Amino acid sequence: MLTPSRLVIARKRRGLTLTKLGQLAGLSTRSLSLYENGHQIPSEETLRTLAATLDVSVAFLGGTDIEEIPEDAVSFRALSKMTARQRDRALSSGRIALLIDDWIDARFSLPGPKVPSLTGHDPEAAAEVVRARWGLGEKPITNMLHLLEAHGVRVYSLTAENRELDAFSLHWHGRPFVFLSTDKSGERGRFDAAHELGHLVLHGEHEDPHREDETSQRPCAEAEANRFAAAFLMPRASVLARGLYGATPERILKAKRIWKVAAMALTHRLHELELLTEWGYRTACVHLSRLGYRSSEPHGIARESSQLLAKVFRSVRDEGETPAKIAADIGISVDELHAHVFGLTLTAVDGNNAAGGGCSPGNLRLVPPAGS
Repeated sequence: MLTPSRLVIARKRRGLTLTKLGQLAGLSTRSLSLYENGHQIPSEETLRTLAATLDVSVAFLGGTDIEEIPEDAVSFRALSKMTARQRDRALSSGRIALLIDDWIDARFSLPGPKVPSLTGHDPEAAAEVVRARWGLGEKPITNMLHLLEAHGVRVYSLTAENRELDAFSLHWHGRPFVFLSTDKSGERGRFDAAHELGHLVLHGEHEDPHREDETSQRPCAEAEANRFAAAFLMPRASVLARGLYGATPERILKAKRIWKVAAMALTHRLHELELLTEWGYRTACVHLSRLGYRSSEPHGIARESSQLLAKVFRSVRDEGETPAKIAADIGISVDELHAHVFGLTLTAVDGNNAAGGGCSPGNLRLVPPAGS
């Protein structure tokens, strides 16, 4: 039997129209439309053809009904510039990651969500509140991904087909999720993670993440998330205490290592805190741009890795399971499984970094639930 919603998810995940899928599978567009609308049941041979074309198992296509991620639940940047195919591919790819998360959640006790809802707060003030509640003080954050995971945020990677995206986030059935690109520099990846945390905090489940300033006196949601990220990673008191008034580009490049942020991000923060004049800000931006810091981060830090996923895969490996078995349970290929955790589990993780926002191994102890 075919579950129509799963066929829709699998097709959109590949970025295929009904016409294109029909061409690849040797089926008519009309038949595919009938399958997706539940008006016709394909033969076993057709079902196998669809599964092979979409790189999923027959069992995946016949599994329980799954709901799509609504577009208005996700904080996409530059949504107006995305094509419908790009949007649908990203949402369906995210839905596959949620199935992977369901597999993990059914077998392990993971940290519960501790992300406060501060809708309507000033982003700077909200960042200070979250830091206070999470016991961070004014110290630089050692590892942003570890920090999110320690407070119940599930982090997955964007697949290669979604390179036009930097990141996105959503609340799904009470759980906060963040999806990050693995193509960005380490510094920019940290900012993206903090930016998405800003959306989760400021634009909760009942707040429209696509709100624009034309309909409100408040700034647009993207601007708010950027302000939150800057304040969260570079706390006002911490930056002011460093004596960076009138900082030269050379001092900015040295100081950025303190907070592990991009040079341009720190320059903007200094201007925001009135530590750089308008002229000083523009001069620093021009100089840093010439050095290549506008489009990249020369000599940057390594990308952060997921401690939680690393521990999950280590635990299942110790139990004798393999990635192939996990992928088969979900009904996807091993390549598909790796695509959603690529760059997050393959890097060696030092879990002993509780100071400054990391989380110790004890915080993420994985315990199989009773009866499993």
